[in-house]
Amino acid sequence: MEMHTAEVEALPGLQPSAYSRLPEMFYARLAPTPVADPGLIRFNAPLAAELGLEIGDLDAAALAAIFSGNRVPDGLSPIAMAYAGHQFGHFVPQLGDGRAILLGDAIDRSGARRDIQLKGSGPTPYSRNGDGRAALGPVLREYVVSEAMHALGVPTTRSLAAVTSGEFVLREQPLPGAILTRVAASHVRVGTFEFFAARGQREAIRVLADYVIERHYPQAAADDARYLTLLRGVVERQAQLIARWMHIGFIHGVMNTDNMALAGETIDFGPCAFMDAFDPAMVFSSIDTFGRYAYANQPRIAQWNLARFAETLLPLIDPVEERAVEVATEAISRFAERYDEHWLDGMRRKLGLSNAEEIDRELAQSLLERMQANEADFTLTFRRLADAVAGDQAALPAAFDAWAAGWRSRLDRDPQPGVARAEAMRRANPAFIPRNHRIEQAIVAAVEAADFSPFIDLLTVLSHPFEDQPRFAALAQPPLPTERVLQTFCGT
Repeated sequence: MEMHTAEVEALPGLQPSAYSRLPEMFYARLAPTPVADPGLIRFNAPLAAELGLEIGDLDAAALAAIFSGNRVPDGLSPIAMAYAGHQFGHFVPQLGDGRAILLGDAIDRSGARRDIQLKGSGPTPYSRNGDGRAALGPVLREYVVSEAMHALGVPTTRSLAAVTSGEFVLREQPLPGAILTRVAASHVRVGTFEFFAARGQREAIRVLADYVIERHYPQAAADDARYLTLLRGVVERQAQLIARWMHIGFIHGVMNTDNMALAGETIDFGPCAFMDAFDPAMVFSSIDTFGRYAYANQPRIAQWNLARFAETLLPLIDPVEERAVEVATEAISRFAERYDEHWLDGMRRKLGLSNAEEIDRELAQSLLERMQANEADFTLTFRRLADAVAGDQAALPAAFDAWAAGWRSRLDRDPQPGVARAEAMRRANPAFIPRNHRIEQAIVAAVEAADFSPFIDLLTVLSHPFEDQPRFAALAQPPLPTERVLQTFCGT
């Protein structure tokens, strides 16, 4: 194999991970496993600029070498992080980064530290007999969905690069391999705390909690009850996050505690999906056979995960267990109230309401009930409400006439002018989401024909999901019956 020999002794802006300064019980140091023939699929240049990475004159081959793990820039000491987790409600004491390696950190334009991680970069001590690799399809799915979530205004990890490996990975069949470069506020998870709690390592939990406070919740540092304040901060961010998922019909698919990031970002886009026809019981994940992580269950599961996090903090919150349990339970109980408030605020925006009335909850719920009864498309129904406000009398089907009469009566009592209301609703209700069938079409084209144009088209349109974009109008439409995707897969 001939490899580009451009100098990559260092990549300005990329520095050793702050996490690697913690004691080595938190991770394992190792380099990525080189691949045969890396090829750059996509490099997110705007994100690189935001991160302060100075790419300079590095060409596609040099970028592929770096973001495949074949060339680790000087000064970095890559690591794989240790963590445990509850998977579908069952505790697994050691999971860890089985196929991911934290390459380093960058300080972005806002001054925030961001992790840069290679996913699919080879086996680690936590691989659990896996190959440590990723197939091309799941890499493309995560790239598309994570970047779409960012454009939709949802806190999320992001995608910096996607690279083919020039090798095959064996799943049900041989598939082309790939590596994703993921950017996160951090990769510390609820399961990271569970790893040390399961081993009774109280001091390690304290070190980890102090690290999370310093990096993500600095307001807690000066508080005498800093660990309780940390818990309350995590609860609040998760309440906001899950509400935003619900507003766009997103189903994570595998809400295990090792997939809940304490920074409050969406992480791990495995068997995730977006609803087409509204159904609160919708499940796509092939491994969620009992619907534990169905759309409507996501708030309840988030609270359950947070309770597991609270359990790890109890010795830090108060040396008297009864007092610790009491105040932690109160903090966890607050999740339901805060989630409900965020959900209703978001639904008001989607319905074009700028003030609050008691009727609003019933108005939103009755719309969702009619959507379910009529198998109405979740995304397009809300988008058509904006069209209706703008004067399109045919925007809503006749089945919604009775509901629309009550909605219009409610709008008459709202002070927002009509034109401003329609514009605000279009900013709250996307025209485009990552439709499951379109992602599948892009994956099939890439895997079977090395055709990445559908993938690029998706990235283009989803970077501006609230704009109409007539040239891409077909990508806004729900699937035909023959195009429906009924299951999504993890990729491991």
